Amino acid sequence: MNQSKGALEGLKVIDLSRVLGGPYCSQALADHGADVIKLEPLGGDETRGWGPPWEGADASYYRGVNRNKQGIAVDLSRPEGIELLMSLLEGADVLVENFKPGTLKRWGIDYTEVLSQRFPGLIHCAISGFGGDGPLGDLPGYDAVIQAMAGLMSVNGDADSGALRIGLPIVDMVTGLNALAGVLLALNERHRSGLGQSLDITLYDCGVSLLHPHVPNYLACGKIPQLTGNAHPNIAPYDSYCTGTEPIFLAVGNDGQFAKLCAQLGASEMLEDPRFANNGTRSGNREALKQALEMHLASHDGAALAQQLIRAGVPCGAIATIDTVVAHPHTAHRGMLVDIGDDYRGIGSPVKLSRTPATYRSAPPTLGQNTREVLEGLGLDEQVIEKLYATGIVRG
Repeated sequence: MNQSKGALEGLKVIDLSRVLGGPYCSQALADHGADVIKLEPLGGDETRGWGPPWEGADASYYRGVNRNKQGIAVDLSRPEGIELLMSLLEGADVLVENFKPGTLKRWGIDYTEVLSQRFPGLIHCAISGFGGDGPLGDLPGYDAVIQAMAGLMSVNGDADSGALRIGLPIVDMVTGLNALAGVLLALNERHRSGLGQSLDITLYDCGVSLLHPHVPNYLACGKIPQLTGNAHPNIAPYDSYCTGTEPIFLAVGNDGQFAKLCAQLGASEMLEDPRFANNGTRSGNREALKQALEMHLASHDGAALAQQLIRAGVPCGAIATIDTVVAHPHTAHRGMLVDIGDDYRGIGSPVKLSRTPATYRSAPPTLGQNTREVLEGLGLDEQVIEKLYATGIVRG
């Protein structure tokens, strides 16, 4: 049996990030075996206070993205704290941080001038709202602000609701995934060059990168995308539809699937209607299409029909609530809920590797939980450690 902790076993990561984008990236690295040491300010990652709900002293928000990490609390605004950070970077492969651009330079540890010279193999992943320069450079960025500024809200919602924030922090999480991809790209390149590099990952860029197919559509025709509710701008039927019970979502991507849908609904006359002959004509006659479909759907139970349709090859799903997803047997089958000990349950890794799967080794650390252990690992003697505690450089 393979005893490996994962594909990234042996990788050492120093995580200075807080909130979501950086921690989401570093948890993914940790799930796949990286040794991640999370440094927090003495007051802690602010998401520890983003409750209720609470799990012990910490909010569930914090606990959702910080497992498999060692946690220490260090005051990096003081020279002694920076000295500890530099000691931790000895032998480290990756540094993840989401400080305001210029913070490392202000602390005297700029990547180009200091870190790359002292640690030439270090991969520095800097996450920020807009980057350090340009018209919006240095401005703070939060997920919802980027959703507004990068155009995501302008295509989410309908005429009644107006523009809406997408109901999860999608920009933060995609930023975390892009940071993860960037780190892995840089690690792969380091095998050839032996050198690290700095990654510039911004929420704004990641928000803009999500605008498919809206930007390609706009570039092609010059028409500004409008709010379309649940409907797809290019495909029909691709929307939520009323049934005799709860609504279902149809995502019919080609004419063959549309024919199967009509056959399942006993709606052969729709196949003869020139308005619905292909995706182009269906897209041009969306309202008529929706009325015709919902007339046939009105006699069906939504949940039962959704199962019938998807098993017949028609992409379709009932609109599930979170409790239903958590309780669904396929969620369990795919290992998408994980337990660590008696006090932690979280979302599992979606990346399934056949030989070196993700592992779940430790619950999210309490503030400063591993401070003493990490300091001892640096070879500091007891008197030095006690002085760091006594002078307020560290806590835990």
